[in-house]
Amino acid sequence: MADSNENEQDAPFDFAEHRRTAVEEYLHVRPRYAELAAAVRDILLHALRARDITVNSVEARAKELESFGRKATIPSESNSNKPKYLDPMNDITDLAGVRVIAFFPKNLSEIGDCIRSEFEVIEYTNLITALHEAERFGYQSEHYLVKISGERSDLPEYRIYADLIAEIQVRTVLQHAWAEIEHDIQYKSSRTIPAEIRRKFMSLAGLLEIADREFQAIRDEYEDMTNWARESVEEGVLDQVEITAESLKVYLDKRVGPDARVSDFSYEWSARILRRLGFTTLDQVDQCIEGYDDDEVTRVRWNWHQGPVQRFEDMLLAGMGPLYVERRFNTAEVRDKLNQTIEKYKRNGIAVREYDPQAESKEESPE
Repeated sequence: MADSNENEQDAPFDFAEHRRTAVEEYLHVRPRYAELAAAVRDILLHALRARDITVNSVEARAKELESFGRKATIPSESNSNKPKYLDPMNDITDLAGVRVIAFFPKNLSEIGDCIRSEFEVIEYTNLITALHEAERFGYQSEHYLVKISGERSDLPEYRIYADLIAEIQVRTVLQHAWAEIEHDIQYKSSRTIPAEIRRKFMSLAGLLEIADREFQAIRDEYEDMTNWARESVEEGVLDQVEITAESLKVYLDKRVGPDARVSDFSYEWSARILRRLGFTTLDQVDQCIEGYDDDEVTRVRWNWHQGPVQRFEDMLLAGMGPLYVERRFNTAEVRDKLNQTIEKYKRNGIAVREYDPQAESKEESPE
């Protein structure tokens, strides 16, 4: 009898049967995990929008059968003759997965706060520390094991998921790109990367980490400059405010009145036109259109009221006169019509000037 027990203990574990049984069991419940993943994604999307957190993508999926089968037969690190997951359905926790791809590193903590407020977090793992200790870089991500929170799980539409766990991965765009490439090389070549390739891998990973930080720094600097420009416009200090779509919008909101119907593209287009005309700062723009009544100028030209961007361009035409026509359009027909408008301005008592921002710049430049 003792010999029989010893033989059973010495018998090799049947990984193939373990995999077959696990996959068959998972097959029956996979649709439920797909629904859970979709529910978690939708809750998270709504919460991110409510907090005005912009991300690249939020994806949901139930683990594929083939992937589940492979994971179920991973050998144990302590005993390679046994599987790591003796009870795959309960031990494998990423059957329902949601992946959030953020633009900037700073977004990771914002998304984390959002996850903690919307779900019951069972476990949190930050892979950065572990990967650095293993001398691997780039494949950095934060993993959350979550359940539908108690209050929400009482609702009929979420009650069926009350005891199920989902995994949420959070990465930046660059971290995700690295993860995908590294995964492809690791599993389509060999598990042991040659030393020279590994060295190049780590060098490139360091560059990607630097790029991630630099993108964040650029974003922070851009936001600081935008806020400074907005405050400067509000205070009427325009000489150092560079012309951008954002600064122009704030200026026109103050000068001719806001209009929610105007798209961001319209301000971007107007900023490009101003640069083509030779303007570099809002102070120059303000000098060019100083003294004009935007509504009066537009009614003379069009005989009816126009939106803020068009009223602004009408004032530019009056302020620059023939220079506007020369620098703005190449077509003779369009130029003729604008010159006729200039004459119309004059007949109706609207002063037409020849303000040249480029001439002003030359006067200010040191010899």
